Amino acid sequence: MLEEVFRDEWGRVLASLVGFLGDFDKAEDAAQEAFAIAAERWPASGMPPNPGAWLTTTARNRAIDRIRRERTLAGKIHLLPVPEAVMDVMDEFDDTVIKDERLELIFTCCHPALPLDGQVALTLRALGGLQTAEIARAFLVSEETMKRRLSRAKAKIKATGIPFAVPGARLLPDRLDAVLAVVYLIYNEGYSGRVDLGAEAIRLGRVLTTLMPDEPEAHGLLALMVIHHARRRARFSGEDLVLLNDQDRSLWDHAQIAAGRAVLDRAVALGGRGGYVVQAAIASLQTAERIDWPQVADLYRRLADLTGSPVVELNRAVALAQAGDPAAALSAVEALDLDGYLYFHSTRGELLRRLGRHDEAKAAYRRALELATTVPERRFLTRRLEQR
Repeated sequence: MLEEVFRDEWGRVLASLVGFLGDFDKAEDAAQEAFAIAAERWPASGMPPNPGAWLTTTARNRAIDRIRRERTLAGKIHLLPVPEAVMDVMDEFDDTVIKDERLELIFTCCHPALPLDGQVALTLRALGGLQTAEIARAFLVSEETMKRRLSRAKAKIKATGIPFAVPGARLLPDRLDAVLAVVYLIYNEGYSGRVDLGAEAIRLGRVLTTLMPDEPEAHGLLALMVIHHARRRARFSGEDLVLLNDQDRSLWDHAQIAAGRAVLDRAVALGGRGGYVVQAAIASLQTAERIDWPQVADLYRRLADLTGSPVVELNRAVALAQAGDPAAALSAVEALDLDGYLYFHSTRGELLRRLGRHDEAKAAYRRALELATTVPERRFLTRRLEQR
């Protein structure tokens, strides 16, 4: 129970402290102190009615105490970015006094001046509340490497004066796209098998839709992640990859699929026609009892028009094949320049197999096997090569 509250409240508490102190490291230190005090006191005294406000207020008080210890009172007050009157109300646990600044924190963590790996790590640490060791394990790097990434990102924020603010109207669309891309990248890392990371991305997506309730693409991304996540248990059988047509649907979380579709409906009602909304619509269609593959192919066409991505064109070709036209699908695949992409060759192999061109199919599968990096991928392609 305490761990769940801490994970839910960490981002909000830290955001308030970063805005208050203007320093990531000081904010983290104060937040950790407040959470440690809560872990000690709450089991005996009970959880306060508003735990987030209690934690934020306690953390602010701790930060002020620390500054008082480090400097003279006059020097400390001069350095604080708040008037002394704020300190007079720090013992009030009224949540209306404490602004939710998580949106500012999200845009700070995902600022384009930071390297992408720094954006991802800082977002998970600051908004998700993950420990450095947890993030390191998720991305298969050492804890020391991840610690350096976080330190460099925080140092760059301080050195370059990256603002703790939501971008202005002129910059907001591009910056929002970057934020959504970071969250989706986090989800895709989890989707490859690290389920906890996928769940963290969904949590971040829910934060975004709460803070930006009228942004259709935020809802579209959340819907996409939730619907995909609902099928995670059926995607693998041991170490074997299971394709959509072969998945055991009883393993799908149908309540989660319904929840994802409701979020998608909200995105469409907001006028959403962007890439994440279209991808969520495709994911929703693929969970239908009878999949309308021609409609899926048409949505992939629309997505290709939006993105210009050859990978999307490859997915459209798969839908064409599923709709009953593997020859047209192969023609579309042959026009793509994706020689270094595993799924180009595995898709081409599957289409050639369906068309009875078995020697060419095996050559394509062998090329795909050369590019495979995970055990499920290798096992799947090896089985295809062994088939007669």
